[in-house]
Amino acid sequence: MRYSTFASIAATALALGLLTASPSIAQTTQPAAKSDKMAPAPKADSKMAPAAKSDLLDINSESAEQLDALPGVGKAYSAAIIKGRPYKGKDELVQKNIVPQKTYDGIKDKIIAKQKS
Repeated sequence: MRYSTFASIAATALALGLLTASPSIAQTTQPAAKSDKMAPAPKADSKMAPAAKSDLLDINSESAEQLDALPGVGKAYSAAIIKGRPYKGKDELVQKNIVPQKTYDGIKDKIIAKQKS
């Protein structure tokens, strides 16, 4: 008698969701979206994701204030960048000793050296 009373109470509790025998019984799943592909999560590390082409600063045409806003580039480096124009490639900033390698490493994904046509 005791076993059947306990069994009926346990069955009622399970049916009402008060007790969980396993997580799959108590939890319901949401239906998947129509698309099987999920959008990738945005990357938190800016070193891994280079700037979009529209966001790149052209070292051959940007103003001193825009160049000064780059990380590690102050008024002296921005003036030196402008004085050394034109550049065939952005790596010339290091080759011509305009900025140190460490500064270049911090800005290389944010700049471009466009050529006039």
